Amino acid sequence: MRVLINGDERELSGSVTITGLVESLELSSQRVAIELNRNVIRKKDWPETSVNDGDQIEVVHFVGGG
Repeated sequence: MRVLINGDERELSGSVTITGLVESLELSSQRVAIELNRNVIRKKDWPETSVNDGDQIEVVHFVGGG
């Protein structure tokens, strides 16, 4: 299936959840927020939220500092 992640087209194989996507991108789940088709997905919903062909995903990284 093809999805857009932060504007870049990516090919994913098989069924993928948001949790699986974050893991496959090797991101720390503690420092990201995920938007799926313009809806922010709560972290507690990641395991049961499926990624589908044509979805648009935005990954936002939190950066600390002062």
